[in-house]
Amino acid sequence: MKVIVSDPISDDGLNIFYENNIDVIDATDSIIDENYKHISTANGWIIRSGTTLDANIIKKADNLSVIGRAGVGIDNIDIAAATRKGVVVMNTPDANTISAAEHTMALLLSLSRNVSYGHQSILSGNWGRHKFIGSELRAKTLGIIGLGKIGRGVMQRALGFNMKIIGFDPFIKEDILRSDEIELCDLNELVEQSDFITLHIPLTNDTKNLFDYKMLCKMKKEARIINVARGGIINEFDLAKALQEGKIGGAALDVFENEPVESINPLLKAPNLILTPHLGGSTKEAKAGVSTAICNQIKNFLINEDLENAVNFPLQDSSDLKGISSFLDLADNLGLIHRNIAEGPIRSVDINCYGALDQIKPISLSFLRSLLQNRVPERVNFINAETIAKELGIELSINYSTLDSNYSNLISTRVVAKDDIIFEGSVFNNNLPRLVNLMGYEMEVNLNGTLLFIQNEDVPGVVGKVGTILGQNGINIGAYLLSQHSKEKLAFAVIRLDNTIDDELISKLQNVSEVKFVNQIEISL
Repeated sequence: MKVIVSDPISDDGLNIFYENNIDVIDATDSIIDENYKHISTANGWIIRSGTTLDANIIKKADNLSVIGRAGVGIDNIDIAAATRKGVVVMNTPDANTISAAEHTMALLLSLSRNVSYGHQSILSGNWGRHKFIGSELRAKTLGIIGLGKIGRGVMQRALGFNMKIIGFDPFIKEDILRSDEIELCDLNELVEQSDFITLHIPLTNDTKNLFDYKMLCKMKKEARIINVARGGIINEFDLAKALQEGKIGGAALDVFENEPVESINPLLKAPNLILTPHLGGSTKEAKAGVSTAICNQIKNFLINEDLENAVNFPLQDSSDLKGISSFLDLADNLGLIHRNIAEGPIRSVDINCYGALDQIKPISLSFLRSLLQNRVPERVNFINAETIAKELGIELSINYSTLDSNYSNLISTRVVAKDDIIFEGSVFNNNLPRLVNLMGYEMEVNLNGTLLFIQNEDVPGVVGKVGTILGQNGINIGAYLLSQHSKEKLAFAVIRLDNTIDDELISKLQNVSEVKFVNQIEISL
């Protein structure tokens, strides 16, 4: 067996291959394109950020069965092409957790004791000791936004400095954290109370520019903010403005919206600011860790067909996926719907498959992967979805039953968060997934396009009011499905729209007195 290594990795990692009689092809100084001479003979390929494996390269890799990314990011791999080729793609999502947590603490300490400014003062021939009076961390309030592995790692280290810890994470259950270590609160409360704020959340549509000028101005005047997570969570122009105006005490950034930082970035002229060039995971230990981790994963796959941190295959034997792709799509869409509707920490998840759906493992993983997307900083895939769910304190119940249902094949999903919500779906003869039960309302809904979910009081005139609002705003209705619930005197509608609608229009619909909730969900097959 042969493995191409086209980016530098540690000798400890390479030795794993040598000890297991796996040949290593050193391509670190080679030009990697579709003409590279060893493409067709390699069984595995290890890269870091310096190599791009596009569709043309993967297409010519006739014997390639696994690609390993030493690190987290897989933007330089054409995942779709690899999947079509039957190539497993793996990464190492957890190897730099400690390094990122420690770098956060390094920035926290530098901010509190003016380390970088004192250093520059001496280099410039000054002393200026009186200008750099710092503050102790003891008894200060640290606000941690995002309580995944890195956020909790920062918490444990900050406790050693006798800091008071408060945290915000809308997707984590309070009872998995010790109340004597951390107090959970809402975001605004955290921002207003914290002396230091540190970010450990993913960059999503909801978190982009989370800290704009308005949010930064809610902080204490002497408070400082640290970002070792993702660029774009803090609006860089607004941060520069807040620092220039003295609205906050300082900031430290390791990540930026555009990397490397451009010379026109206003942060370069902002005061009370520490900048580092994305060093969160850049330690000898982390680099060695990702090397040995990916080499072990590749070795175990090539020898034993073990899958670990695979981003594109959910099963030990990928051939098991044949014939259930439509049900995987259905499970994925059910997860998407629950993700958009579930509010607050998820307490429990029940997944039940009926009929001939005995492949409950990939179906449940497909559902969990979709449900948990963007709820944690880590990339959620088929491999780690169940583990992440358990780390969040979610009680899982996954079952298969041969008992008769109203449909020959049925996936029933129940998510308990703020509310207890059930959605059920099936796949019909045309292989198109459909919803058949929506929160107790029976109807058949094709899962594609832009869907508007509306629950309202079952009284005359509501359909007209909703239709009028949409029509007045130039929105065409493709279909309007309605189901009634006689006991609760409520109705549930699913409206298929030709276009997505903005938040302002959703607010107009929510302001209809009879409407209980409105939720827009976009589904693509």
